[in-house]
Amino acid sequence: MSSEPHGLDLAAVERLVSRFHTLKKEISKVIVGQERVVDELLLAIFARGHCILEGVPGLAKTLLVRTLARCLRLDFSRIQFTPDLMPADITGTEVIHEDRASGNRTFRFLKGPIFANVILADEINRTPPKTQAALLEAMQERQVTVGGQRHVLPDPFFVLATQNPIEQEGTYPLPEAQQDRFMFKIYVKYPTWQEEMDVVRQTTEENDSAVEPIFGGDEIQALQGIVRRVPVSDAVLAYALKLARQTRLEEAPAADAPEFVREYVAWGAGPRACQYLILGAKAKALLSGRHHVAVEDVRSVAHAVLRHRILTNFHAEARGFGPDKIIDRLLEITPAEEGAILPDGQLRKILRS
Repeated sequence: MSSEPHGLDLAAVERLVSRFHTLKKEISKVIVGQERVVDELLLAIFARGHCILEGVPGLAKTLLVRTLARCLRLDFSRIQFTPDLMPADITGTEVIHEDRASGNRTFRFLKGPIFANVILADEINRTPPKTQAALLEAMQERQVTVGGQRHVLPDPFFVLATQNPIEQEGTYPLPEAQQDRFMFKIYVKYPTWQEEMDVVRQTTEENDSAVEPIFGGDEIQALQGIVRRVPVSDAVLAYALKLARQTRLEEAPAADAPEFVREYVAWGAGPRACQYLILGAKAKALLSGRHHVAVEDVRSVAHAVLRHRILTNFHAEARGFGPDKIIDRLLEITPAEEGAILPDGQLRKILRS
């Protein structure tokens, strides 16, 4: 097998790309349209990240996640978040077990629904912060601690959370620290006329839409390793950093932030945004059949990575200038050439073999 100097097995990459397109076809048997949503979900999974899906009710968010788990041959668990949900309802709890023969009593850990590969955290903003925080350790450390004992979660492990942008009364918005642990925030929008017609026809007739599993857990882990081996030039790294750092008012000098950022942004994206911009771009390049990352790959994932990491102020809300518009402006003003301006101020082109 031929391979590039940076260690990518090109034959293996070609097979994975082919199966990736097969996977999308299987998902389309059940999910009509929503190609952008499916693409971003798969990018996050192959980059080993978690996602928030935001959309009004009835847009098949739950069906999409369930179908994805079936196509990936992974264990699926759905947790319906409600105001009375407790952390132990997610992580599990210890119960007293009595041996009838000896009469001895011991504590036994009963696993909660979080012990699965794909977790659908449905309406995550409907539960109090204490229960939302129960996901923090699981998402970051991929383990839970109950009764002083650590319990490792299965691998691969993904949290795909949904939230409703309307009916905000009685909800608990996710804290910024927890939002930052999600790689992507994906907007699920209304279908087009033709897509909605197909949905109505498909769901009101007899329809056998069984899907075939394409990837197993071990194969997904192997693909995640390949994604991290995709090379990226210093120029592309600099572009990703430039995008994220321009959202921060605390950078020195602060004058580097564009005027519209200083006017509308209260808090900008942190270093995790830079990491996810590059990881998402690597997955995008690989699944597009390319073996290196281009600036365009970073631009393609910028909205999903940055929109939940930019906190706008009152002036922005009053004028309808949301995070997506700020990202649009940043993409317009940031040079996209391979010879991007690096921190030393010189215009250089980075070449790598």
